[in-house]
Amino acid sequence: MSGSAESTSLLQRILDKVEKVGNKLPDPAVMFFGLLIIVWVFSWLLSGVSFDAIHPLTGEQVGVTNLLAGDQMADFLVKMVSTFMGFAPLGVVLVAMLGVGVAERSGFFNVAIKLMLNVTPKMLLTPVLILVAIISHTAVDAGYVLVIPLGGVIYYAAGRHPLAGIAAAFAGVSGGFSANFIPSAIDPLLQEFTQTAAQILDPAVQLNTLNNYFFTASSAIIVVLVGWYLTDRVIEPRLQRTAKVDGDQKEMPTLDDVTPRDRKAFYAAVLTMVAGLVLLYFSATADNTPLADSTGSIASFQAPLMQMIVPLIFLLFIIPGIVHGYIAGTFKSSQDVIGAMSKSMEGMAYYLVMAFFCALFIKAFTDSNLGTLISIKGAQALSSLELSGGVTMVLLIVLVAIINLFIGSASAKWALISPIFVPMLMQLGYSPDLTQAAYRVGDSTSNIITPLLPYFPLVVVYCQRYVKNTGIGSLVAMMLPYTISLLVIWSAYLVLYWLLGIPLGIQSSYTYPVAG
Repeated sequence: MSGSAESTSLLQRILDKVEKVGNKLPDPAVMFFGLLIIVWVFSWLLSGVSFDAIHPLTGEQVGVTNLLAGDQMADFLVKMVSTFMGFAPLGVVLVAMLGVGVAERSGFFNVAIKLMLNVTPKMLLTPVLILVAIISHTAVDAGYVLVIPLGGVIYYAAGRHPLAGIAAAFAGVSGGFSANFIPSAIDPLLQEFTQTAAQILDPAVQLNTLNNYFFTASSAIIVVLVGWYLTDRVIEPRLQRTAKVDGDQKEMPTLDDVTPRDRKAFYAAVLTMVAGLVLLYFSATADNTPLADSTGSIASFQAPLMQMIVPLIFLLFIIPGIVHGYIAGTFKSSQDVIGAMSKSMEGMAYYLVMAFFCALFIKAFTDSNLGTLISIKGAQALSSLELSGGVTMVLLIVLVAIINLFIGSASAKWALISPIFVPMLMQLGYSPDLTQAAYRVGDSTSNIITPLLPYFPLVVVYCQRYVKNTGIGSLVAMMLPYTISLLVIWSAYLVLYWLLGIPLGIQSSYTYPVAG
């Protein structure tokens, strides 16, 4: 018992130190501006250095671009507005929040949470939340703008620390990004890159879109169990000690009794939402549906259905929210609806400022080729070690987790390093399916601790709703145990999975090796 207590105490001290150091960093917006300056300076210093790095896709030597050169700076200023407006999470967050804001301020969410808490045992609140967060991957980025803030609302309404709810939801949405019972658009996207890389060595290789499905589906159980233990036994006790809830009490949910009128309004709103989903289902499954891509698939990134996820979130919450509001009496006129939308945008003001500088920094970092260079050199270093399969897979996972701190896009990283690792490991007898699975583990686990994740500033804003002085250090310290635990346990699970010879997914034309 004493050893366990000492380990817990040591962990708490480490997390306190991480939070203290992290919160000494400037305001996130200022930090991103400072990082922008640093990228400019390093691009200038390294632009004249010749690196032995060949881009695996183009075959050209990779060098650092001097962003302080006149033409580069002019291009940066010319594209500043479009860079900000084209920042991927910006439109997603703002459009979705318009609908979510109406549903929230009409009372729809509040009643839904009260009814859910009435039927969900308190001890199962965490695993249910993480499971919902994992399933939200099916709707692309919906989890970031819907499930994570709801995690805080649900925990606060249940009398628990709201930041623990945000942490659990964030761990499920982002830390468990590659764990899901339901196939999502990321599956065919990664499979396409893997197959292209495999065909460098063997043009006959054909991989199934669901080549990792069995592994990722079973991994959801791992993520739920790890997240459940950490949230209830490590994160929440620490938050109760270190993070006093001091947000605007008027904005906090309450656990008042659900009145008959509220219940009637809620059921009417739910019926409206269900009717919309049924209509969407029949539209998507109809012959020659306009929601499918040119091949007839509705699950690919090119399918209109997948590209309209955010507008659908807007509609599926604003319409039931309006129905609930008018029946419950929280909305009296259209002005109340517009007021609810306006109020939700007020809460996004700080995020807009952070998003502006974050967008400029990410654009500069990408244009400088610094991230590309780090990825290629790291991949070359690992491939030169020529280690055994299990060790190589674990080191690949760690390498990807590190690269993920610099390049947030899952597809961009895999497009860059798959041509290196997939053919290399095929020559050692390891299937493209296994290499892709290792990549997915590494890509997921460090999402929740990198400020370069486009949605990271948004999660900081969610936390500040409850604890005003939450900074980047606070969020990193809160999520670090999830990253370390998932990195270790999920990696071990993949190695064990491979050693037992269990199929990773629906079999491809390339047979991955069974240990022994």
